[in-house]
Amino acid sequence: MNEAEVLHVSRAEYLSTVSDLKSRGFAMCVDVTAVDYLTHPGRKLPEGITAERYEVVVGLLSLEERRRVRIRVQVPDEDPTIDTLFYLYPTSEALEREVYDLFGITFNNHPDMTRIVLPQEWEGHPLRKDYQVGAVPVQFKAVNGAE
Repeated sequence: MNEAEVLHVSRAEYLSTVSDLKSRGFAMCVDVTAVDYLTHPGRKLPEGITAERYEVVVGLLSLEERRRVRIRVQVPDEDPTIDTLFYLYPTSEALEREVYDLFGITFNNHPDMTRIVLPQEWEGHPLRKDYQVGAVPVQFKAVNGAE
């Protein structure tokens, strides 16, 4: 398979772009993930695309054409929401929940926008760059009988 084509689209174009790709044979949504660019605000993006704190990244696959497409969508810190792909690709349900759980990005109209990795009472989103890491004591065991 060739290297994936990368499309940068706005949140407003997101669903229509994915829907168009599905109608053109991209039958599988293989990944939905996100990136927190809090510490890299000045990264290079194509002309007309404004860098935001978060980026949702979606991987689609066409088995017939043996092609991959990666869609990259900028999501602002002050409104970390994007539309769900669930109604186009039901397999995206758990992937979007994982992004919500770990990054705090909400998928509009998702049928079950609840945590999937962490307990429901967990506070915060651990893959955000500003998430405070707690002090968990680590205990080491002796190796080969040495103390």
